[in-house]
Amino acid sequence: MENKLDSSLPVPAASHDREAYDRSMQKMTPRRIVSELDRYIIGQDKAKRAVAIALRNRWRRFRIQGELKDEVMPNNILMIGPTGVGKTEIARRLAGLAGAPFIKVEASKFTEVGYVGRDVESMVRELVDLAVGMVRQEQQKNVAPKAAELAEERVLGLLLPRKAPAARVAGPDVEGTQSADEQYRRTREKLRLQLKSGHLDERTVELETQKTQMSTVEVFSPAGMEELGINMQEMLGNLLPKKQKRRKVTVAEARRLVEQEEAEKLIDRDEVIAEALKRVEQSGIIFVDEIDKIAGNGSPSGPDVSREGVQRDILPIVEGTAVTTKYGLVRTDHVLFVGAGAFHASKPSDLIPELQGRFPIRVELDALTRKDFERILSEPRNALVKQYTALLATEGLTLEFEPEALSEIAALAELANERTENIGARRLHTVMSTLLDEIMFDAPDQLPPDGRLTVTAEMVKERLADVIEDQDLSRYIL
Repeated sequence: MENKLDSSLPVPAASHDREAYDRSMQKMTPRRIVSELDRYIIGQDKAKRAVAIALRNRWRRFRIQGELKDEVMPNNILMIGPTGVGKTEIARRLAGLAGAPFIKVEASKFTEVGYVGRDVESMVRELVDLAVGMVRQEQQKNVAPKAAELAEERVLGLLLPRKAPAARVAGPDVEGTQSADEQYRRTREKLRLQLKSGHLDERTVELETQKTQMSTVEVFSPAGMEELGINMQEMLGNLLPKKQKRRKVTVAEARRLVEQEEAEKLIDRDEVIAEALKRVEQSGIIFVDEIDKIAGNGSPSGPDVSREGVQRDILPIVEGTAVTTKYGLVRTDHVLFVGAGAFHASKPSDLIPELQGRFPIRVELDALTRKDFERILSEPRNALVKQYTALLATEGLTLEFEPEALSEIAALAELANERTENIGARRLHTVMSTLLDEIMFDAPDQLPPDGRLTVTAEMVKERLADVIEDQDLSRYIL
């Protein structure tokens, strides 16, 4: 019996407050995780099971009491399969389910000309930067109501500035002052109602903002300078004077700018950084693609020095080490690493033994068949058919596909993969864009009388047959 994941199931709280994380992750059983992945990825059941268990094990480790908790290491996963079968999508969707910081890196970039060993640590620094941005956005949402209140008061102050009472020779007129204050409050409340209703959005006000005087001096630094703990932008921003700049903007724009400014004031930067570092250490996911490109080819002439060097630089990060970032030290002991590669010209055993041992879970992804292509076209939530239907609906055109047309598209995509390079499901993008090219171009000017267009199998054959039959042409177009 298929166990579908409840669409109302909340994404686990990324915060590692024990009670909140425990409650949110309680329902994310491996079976439910696989069901959620099924919404976006067709097939690849073995890979889904492996990542579902890995995600659940994080929650299980979180509930362990005592010193043993720190001894439980993540089971890193090595996905083996051709391009376009869902390796990256599985890892990306998994991170979304976990509410965890996630980054994808290409292992082959570390073998490029000018390679410096320390650059391998840049993957951790980039993950930390992403986590800081993630936490900051969450904090902004949390303080948004309070920021909106403060912004409303400031905008009202711009619309109705309070004038200082004129000095009187005979002394203060208490009764007159009270009457003026009461009138000011009444006028302000009327403006508040108009502001909330949006009647004042187009009115222009003068807003004062801060602008940092940036120096024209450029700083050239070698790769990996983050290790010195120097954030040049922040340092220069604190040293250089702030210039007050007055701008004329609409009330709607002023409110947006002031809300952002007030939200930044309400956010505790130290708390954001501490939470981000904790998330990276406890739930971060690094997806290392093209890991087969740094493996030796198994030739008897000996290993490729640069490739083996990259493996040895990646090894301590996967094993667990402290990486220096501009926000502080980050330990990678409990970061989950997911490696992926086609392994056409090499084998996982061509990796150095130490690195092999750090990817104990290995799953082989299946090549996609014609039936898989048919399902990929229409079943996932982000299916191509749904995307193109939504795009053309904005022009007033209702696009429909007959089942036979989808079957024909899948067959042509499979044929194109066989005759040229096998790029998996990505071939569907090229086939669909070529098929609908004329429709997408003519849609704004030549709508059918009833506003509906049905794509049939005959239409698919007519528009793509010539391209498929001409192998030289298909290599360039499809």
